[in-house]
Amino acid sequence: MLIYTSGTTGNPKGALHAHRFLLGHLPNIEISHQGFPRAGDKGWTPADWAWIGGLMDLALPCLYYGVPLVSYRQLKFDPEATFQFIADHQIRNMFLPPTALKLMRSYQMTAERLPVLSVRTIASGGEALGSSLLGWARKCLNVEVNEIYGQTECNLVICTDRSVDKTVPDGAMGKAVPGHKLCILTPDGHEAEIGEVGEIAVQAPDPVMFLGTGKPEDTQEKIKQGWLLTGDLGRQDENGFFSFVARDDDIITSSGYRIGPTEIENCLMQHPSVSLAAVIGLPDPIRTETVTACIVLSTGIGSDQLAENLKQLVRERLSAHLVPRQIIWRDDLPLTATGKIRRKALRESLLSETDSSLD
Repeated sequence: MLIYTSGTTGNPKGALHAHRFLLGHLPNIEISHQGFPRAGDKGWTPADWAWIGGLMDLALPCLYYGVPLVSYRQLKFDPEATFQFIADHQIRNMFLPPTALKLMRSYQMTAERLPVLSVRTIASGGEALGSSLLGWARKCLNVEVNEIYGQTECNLVICTDRSVDKTVPDGAMGKAVPGHKLCILTPDGHEAEIGEVGEIAVQAPDPVMFLGTGKPEDTQEKIKQGWLLTGDLGRQDENGFFSFVARDDDIITSSGYRIGPTEIENCLMQHPSVSLAAVIGLPDPIRTETVTACIVLSTGIGSDQLAENLKQLVRERLSAHLVPRQIIWRDDLPLTATGKIRRKALRESLLSETDSSLD
């Protein structure tokens, strides 16, 4: 089975898996979809079935178990149409990328009313979820969103069932799926201390890919001494729960701090006017990089006062060194086909715009 990455940090790359990959994957689906399958279950995902998230986290498991799977694709994700579709077709099980959930929340906050839904389970993966988004789903959708973690090269290795395990802290993805071994590695290759940020590593051979379709040295760089190096930074708490911090490529170096964008984005998303947020670092001669937030508004227009309010929100709820020094209003953000923010493309676009303005 050859599956391609979503191209978040570059051109898509192929990962070759054994056919047993699906069978080994099913227990993870049973956990994250709360005892899946059950009578009356019916699945849908807006994620492309060519992506491992859409394919392995719902489409193929539905096929294996004989659960109805509804196909509905939009040229651009439309939260209003999505709510109506879910109601009309009595969708019970969904795999939703975080961006889809954020857009649904943004729409719900301004809608007069929502249609009656019969959703039983939602799994989400691709980027970290914030506590405010999880709380919104509990209140407005009456469902626990179960966060899952994996990659095209090793999907799916962390998950949880929040409806059963009430000890899962908001912001945590869950624990290692039974049968898989994970750890957090420091830059020098040692296992990190509890709470220390490092690279998430997955022990091979199961469920790690055989090889990548790129250069052999790329696979050797990805899999070292029997461990798949994910390129994702995370931490593990004393109870074994893993939390996502950022892609190593997305870390911002500013005034001596190494800053992950995710917690800042999740904080900004708590403001009712914010529909989407992307935080990146832009070159700065003094600080190395400046923390910059690109904001898509759900209502109203950008203003100096709103920018100051957003900065104050981060200052109060996080820390002064995490406050964006620059707020940029955007009509939209560059996304992959799977709904992930393409921060590299956004950074290049802003730098190109800056260069053009100087000509």
